[in-house]
Amino acid sequence: MSTENKDINAENEVIQENVENTENTIVEDTLSVEEQLNIKLAEEKDKFMRLFAEFENYKKRTTRERVELYKTASEEVMLAMMPVLDDFERAIAELEKHGESDHLTGVRLISTKLSDTLASKGLEIVEVNKGDDFNSDISEAVTQIPAGDDMKGKIVDVLERGYKLGDKIIRFPKVVIGQ
Repeated sequence: MSTENKDINAENEVIQENVENTENTIVEDTLSVEEQLNIKLAEEKDKFMRLFAEFENYKKRTTRERVELYKTASEEVMLAMMPVLDDFERAIAELEKHGESDHLTGVRLISTKLSDTLASKGLEIVEVNKGDDFNSDISEAVTQIPAGDDMKGKIVDVLERGYKLGDKIIRFPKVVIGQ
């Protein structure tokens, strides 16, 4: 666009503003005081309603952010505790192999207490079992092994449990699937 066209456009905008201002002045002069006050009242009500709506949106947004922050904070603690849960599972399996019932009882007691405490804070186990159909949305395939036709596309072994916090899976179960 040339400089000449820009100048013409600028002049047209100034003329348009002057016309609108003149029209508003004429309309205001022809309206009664009561009508002018009603128009101003309507404008102020509109401003108020917009401000009120904006404030409501702000309150909702901050509430959502606060809830999300709370969930995120507990998620980090849960992720840090998962290796401890895994170690308890391995310890219990090893003690069961050797038949050490005295130690087994104590380890199970501590493991149960830890699991119950984390469950009370919202941690849940993602249930996947051997023989279930593999679903990549809720589990992670670590490897595939040759299997018979009845186990094709199914879970052959669960290597590591998965956990979810609320509706969000924070650690996917690691599984082996049949090929």
